[in-house]
Amino acid sequence: MEWTKEQQDAIEARGQDLLVSAAAGSGKTAVLTERVAKLAEEGTPLDRMLIITFTNAAAAEMKERIRKSITNTP
Repeated sequence: MEWTKEQQDAIEARGQDLLVSAAAGSGKTAVLTERVAKLAEEGTPLDRMLIITFTNAAAAEMKERIRKSITNTP
């Protein structure tokens, strides 16, 4: 996937807390999924990450995307 500069900056930011706020359909879930996957690959334990969404449905969707990304399952 090709990322915008702002999306890439959010994915690659390290050493700080990060708030991703954007319009519906702008790719927030994809960006956060990519960020979490990269942090996990770099050795950050998942239980050291706090990822908050506004709805249970969004949280479930993000959890599933992260699981698939980290385990490389379809």
